[in-house]
Amino acid sequence: MSSTTFELTDRKLLNTLQSGFPLIGEPFRVIGEQLGISESEVIARVADLTNKNVIRQIGAIFDTRRLGYKTSLVAMRFRDDELDRGAQIISRHAGVSHNYGREGYFNLWFTIAVPPGDSLEESVERLGAETNALSWRMLPTIRFFKIGVNFDMVNEKSDAKNYFVPDTGVDDGLATPSNNGVDEDWNKAQALSERDIAVIRELQDNVELIPRPFDAVARRLDMTIEKLFAYARDLIDRKLMRRFSAVLYHRRAGFVANAMVVWKVPPDRAQEVGEIMAASPQVTHCYERPTYDDWHYSHYTMIHATTREGCDRIAEEIAEATGIADRQLVFSTREYKKTRVRYFV
Repeated sequence: MSSTTFELTDRKLLNTLQSGFPLIGEPFRVIGEQLGISESEVIARVADLTNKNVIRQIGAIFDTRRLGYKTSLVAMRFRDDELDRGAQIISRHAGVSHNYGREGYFNLWFTIAVPPGDSLEESVERLGAETNALSWRMLPTIRFFKIGVNFDMVNEKSDAKNYFVPDTGVDDGLATPSNNGVDEDWNKAQALSERDIAVIRELQDNVELIPRPFDAVARRLDMTIEKLFAYARDLIDRKLMRRFSAVLYHRRAGFVANAMVVWKVPPDRAQEVGEIMAASPQVTHCYERPTYDDWHYSHYTMIHATTREGCDRIAEEIAEATGIADRQLVFSTREYKKTRVRYFV
């Protein structure tokens, strides 16, 4: 499905849902008032867009590391005739949330998270051995500059202006990493109560498409709905929850070109360049990761466009803004898995 097939009302609705889902008693009614349509029409349109795999989920987005989970991006290399089999095995791992076949030397890239007490390195080694991978590289985040997936469905472009930077906890579009480096506290797990975990389990689920979707959640937690919303705000204040919003399947939303652009950045410019990259609304994710003797790229930016040429153009703009020319556009060839990590289940 191309985004050009969407009605304008659907496009505006998708923009609204991505910017933040109202944590109030009757959220669909309020969204309808913003768009000039009825509550029932909002629910019907959301259901239709969900059934068409345009909306992936509406729910809480948590900070994996602060919940005590260890996570990493992993690049693996397979023989071409063993790639599909290896990808399918890896996708079965409960902690693998994103798994893509990509062009280039490493032809499978996935993110993996393991709960407290498990070894991330051992988990990846087991997957490598089980799938007969030729080689792999673990690429955990050294410095986190941006995560802010947001697609402007009306103007058909990536629009990641409002984004989250764990160094500051800011999510207002003005976020920049602090202290000229990594705030060591951003990826430290917080102590969680049993109540915290119970609320996280509930809020990570998809919102029920009914007029008052939070009433049942509050009842299951044995709290008032006002207490539930206060608890959600507290999770945001504690930087455990980033936001409560919709996430789209970007391909079904019309953004069919998905490029991970990797950049070779001099160490003495790592912070400066990362901040410039993160400032681009075309960039949805921006990280610094470790380098290896056979892999010299330190900075990773995710960009999405309606065409490959659009991705090329965005990468060229970033190169001009940063003065960094050494890069690769690693396009995805197949999406094997894309989901959210489910916590404490």
